[in-house]
Amino acid sequence: MNVGQRKGRRTLDAVEGFATSVGEGTKISGNLGGKGHSIILGEVEGDCNLEGTLVIGESGRWTGNVKAKAIVIAGTVEGEVFAEEKLEILSTARIKGTIKSKSLAIAEGAVHQGEVSMSSNDGIKHFKDQRDRS
Repeated sequence: MNVGQRKGRRTLDAVEGFATSVGEGTKISGNLGGKGHSIILGEVEGDCNLEGTLVIGESGRWTGNVKAKAIVIAGTVEGEVFAEEKLEILSTARIKGTIKSKSLAIAEGAVHQGEVSMSSNDGIKHFKDQRDRS
């Protein structure tokens, strides 16, 4: 199933593995691009252009612009965030920069400093993350 295909489903439910993984404690400087899904638990400085899903975990930090089909942010981003279909901002997220998306979900507790631009009439969806974090 393609990410974003089933309306109302959480983005991570549709991800079946990551083509790229940046582990916690790892620092990378450079650009990321490709067709697969990527998860960031370490630090990246550079730009991203993915055809799949980008997940920035709670320990993840991205400095630069990110663009992907779908994006889930639980960590920190400094730069422009553009999700072609869906952007989920979890309660632990910290974002400084403009965010753009067709569909946007923001959890209570998330922090965003910047502008928001939406390209559809779906509106902003607020949610509480009710998943077990253990």
